[in-house]
Amino acid sequence: MRVVPVSELHHECGVAAIYHLPGAEAGQVDVARLVPRMLLDMQNRGQLSAGMTAWNPDRNQLLVTHKDVGSVSEVFRMSQRNTFESLMHQLTGRAAIGHVRYATCGADDPGYAQPLERPHIQKRKWFAFGFNGQLANYPELRAEILADGDNHLARDNDTEVIMHAIGRELAGDADPEPADLLGAISSRFDGAWNIALLDACGRMIVARDPLGIRPMEYAIDGGVMAAASESVALLNLGFPAESIRSLEPGTALVIDREGLRVVRFSAPRSRAHCFFEWVYFANVASTMDDRSVYLARKRLGEELARLETVPIDSDTVVVPVPDTSKAAADAMAYRLSIPSVEGLIRNRYTGRTFIDGPASRRQKAESKYTPLREVLEGKRVLLVEDSIVRSTTMKVLLGRMRSLGKAREIHVRIACPPIIAPCFYGIDMSTIDELFAPAFLRDGVLTEQAQAEMAARLGADSLRYLPVESIARSIGLGQDQLCQACLTGHYPTVSGARLYQIAVEQRSRGHTGRTYEAVSAR
Repeated sequence: MRVVPVSELHHECGVAAIYHLPGAEAGQVDVARLVPRMLLDMQNRGQLSAGMTAWNPDRNQLLVTHKDVGSVSEVFRMSQRNTFESLMHQLTGRAAIGHVRYATCGADDPGYAQPLERPHIQKRKWFAFGFNGQLANYPELRAEILADGDNHLARDNDTEVIMHAIGRELAGDADPEPADLLGAISSRFDGAWNIALLDACGRMIVARDPLGIRPMEYAIDGGVMAAASESVALLNLGFPAESIRSLEPGTALVIDREGLRVVRFSAPRSRAHCFFEWVYFANVASTMDDRSVYLARKRLGEELARLETVPIDSDTVVVPVPDTSKAAADAMAYRLSIPSVEGLIRNRYTGRTFIDGPASRRQKAESKYTPLREVLEGKRVLLVEDSIVRSTTMKVLLGRMRSLGKAREIHVRIACPPIIAPCFYGIDMSTIDELFAPAFLRDGVLTEQAQAEMAARLGADSLRYLPVESIARSIGLGQDQLCQACLTGHYPTVSGARLYQIAVEQRSRGHTGRTYEAVSAR
């Protein structure tokens, strides 16, 4: 889905799928009601909207979709038992897909919520799907569709473009095999695109893009198959940990009359797993591509400890910025033999600061974290954060830690290298100027002087980032298997690299606005 600049870093979305397999009549046939529960475990991946589509061959309305703006609990009325049960009765089914969304375009428009359904009189052409990622060549694909004056796109996002690409492969009498359908659209897509699709015949396709940029986990047990962007959603359904595995890039799970099978639709190629999934986005309880999110963050903290030079005394403490920094902070403190304390309490009910205007964002940032004076007063604080993207929250936070918390010193430690380039694969940062770090780097090099200047701008006594090589070492994957484009400016796809060059040109000319808009104007 397309994005616009916002104040804090957020992911686009997450997908889920579940199926009571053909021939497996034992157990609970109505598995669709489990989708809201799966989506709750992935709420970290999207809070703007949620939805699901259920398939029931015993119902006239073979596919039923329910979606709306709001959190999972709000959309499915989970706090109102009778209303929730009534809704689940309408959504009964032996197969279902679900989606949570985090985008800034059409934030208040339920029409942007997913799954996106395409009704049709022919059952095989009637389908719904959810999408996780972003197409870097979206402007070209959109222009290609609109080149025919008879065509129209109702919304300015790549989800609708994907729907039309799938529809085109099903046009006329065409009835391609899933591998052929996915191979055809894969040859045209550039970027990250995990898809969960369900049609009115009961066929389900769960696909992971050829680079494996976004995660996709699945499990099969007791006649039920489930897939999700986060392994924790499967674990909490009761799937044994040993049954959960990662879907290989360029492959898809297919369930139809023939049963369940894994098909390859793209030749094996280099991988580009998004490193930020381990650093920030994913639930700390998840495992992706056989790498634990928790252990990766723990190792990042150990990397920070290895580089620490601030004098340690009895008044030195480590404080994590809640919540994604806690694993790194605890590991850092353990290695330094000093306490890791909760000097900041997060107010979970302030809302998300990134969807508001600047004035409102600052007000919410001020109430987002409450410094504990009893913990911070007179202390030398090593403040651990997972990333700094635009610095809005960090500036406010440091001011409050000094004025309210009475901290003596604050040394900011970032369990990540500086973000220097936009992401065109599903993270909501699309221009260079909106990022904090680039203005301080000389020829892209992070120096001690640059970090000192950043610390002064933020109001910290010092600041330190991790070097790029720490990321691959902490995750346990080779650098050639990770997408680190936002750290290095080196993109794994042709369109991503081209968009970055446009972003650099835009910045040099003093132009503002989204990189995609510059492409569309050409």
